[in-house]
Amino acid sequence: MLIVQNHRTGLEKLQRQFEGATILDVTSKGEEPWVRFSPFYPHGNIPVPFSPGWFSASVEGVWQGLKVFEHAGIDTTKFQIVTMRGLKRSARTLGQVLGHQRGAGEKLLTYAEARQVIYLPTYRWVLDHYMQQELEQLRDLALNGTVVLRDYETNCDLNDLRRPLSHAGLIKLYLEDRWPVQPFSGEK
Repeated sequence: MLIVQNHRTGLEKLQRQFEGATILDVTSKGEEPWVRFSPFYPHGNIPVPFSPGWFSASVEGVWQGLKVFEHAGIDTTKFQIVTMRGLKRSARTLGQVLGHQRGAGEKLLTYAEARQVIYLPTYRWVLDHYMQQELEQLRDLALNGTVVLRDYETNCDLNDLRRPLSHAGLIKLYLEDRWPVQPFSGEK
């Protein structure tokens, strides 16, 4: 069984609540190999959707790099960050978020559209191409007991646009064969 819980919930509290469970931190603060599930992790050579020949070090680099603000367009330098730091772009300094650009092209996507055609397919691409060994380990752990995946976000509802998606929730959907969109081939 896989359960998603907030990273801010104390480890001792989770251990009491889910006695005997394997508790794994899949955030950028997690330990190897589980930190590799973080969207911030620099796997490298991740295709940027709708941008032939463009690649990013991380999923978060794609998401932040294609974000468009009132006072700033896309920032392709985010594609190259490998430190898991300095990836976020803020409306506080750049103005209101207008949406995400459809790759290196011209079309501006709404948050809902960008989640469906940029974030989900890019994260799925990483799971398919870089995380199979770790996913198999999780699958085995879940077959033999309860696994708690700690994440900063716990929103597992793809239609709830008020909060960011939980990538731990996406891991759970992937392992349960319930992925919501078609995987990105990396060739568009």
